[in-house]
Parts: sequence; C-alpha cells; structure tokens
Amino acid sequence: MRKAASLAGRVLLSSIFIVFGFNNIMNFSAMQQIMAEAGIPMNGLLLILGTIFELAGGLSLLLGYKARLGAGALIAFITLATLFFHMNLSDQMQFTQFMKNLSILGGLLMVVVLGPGPLSFDMRSSRHQDR
Repeated sequence: MRKAASLAGRVLLSSIFIVFGFNNIMNFSAMQQIMAEAGIPMNGLLLILGTIFELAGGLSLLLGYKARLGAGALIAFITLATLFFHMNLSDQMQFTQFMKNLSILGGLLMVVVLGPGPLSFDMRSSRHQDR
C-alpha cells in the first residue's frame, strides 16, 4: 500500500505544476499580461524561468528522479508565486489560492524530508548503488 500511495501522491502533487507549466507555454502572451498587470518586472524572463521550474520540478516529482531537489525548486517557485499573486487575503478567491498553495507546500516539504517513496527512480538508483 505504501508503494502505491507514495506514487499516487507524487502523481497528484506534480500534476498541477505540469499542467500549468504547459498552460504557460500555450498561453504565453496572456500569462505575461497577467504578470505585467500584477506589476512583475521582467515578466517575460520570469515567466520563462517559472515555466522551467514548474515543468522540470513537476516532472522530477512525477518520476521520482532527483525528487527532493525538484520538490525544493517547486517550494521556491510556489512561495514566490504566492507572495506575488495571492496575498490579498481579504479577497475570497485569493485567500482560497493562498490556502491551496500552503497545502501544496506541505506536500512538497514531505517529499523533501521523506523522499519520493519506493516506486521512484531515486529509490531504484540507490538500490543499485548498494550492490
């Protein structure tokens, strides 16, 4: 059960980053406009960097390859995104987004501390190194 649950957790946790990373690519101009309206400087460059973090971190988490590093990168990304976009806590939608991000941060912290679980490339490579 632990194997399946840790894999399912990684799949679910990574899905938001992978989906929105691809969304950034498909809707680059619209995302850049949102960032500009939020007052984000160098929004094109930051959008590219954020998209790389989302996709690389999300895929790392999904595959369980360098998952602790990927989760750490996603922690940095989601912390900055929360600070830039979801701090108007008097707005119910922003409060909901803020709380969602806190929950995601909790899941990512668990991956950093506990690792990706047994069904992962990280665990597979560590077993080969033990031989």
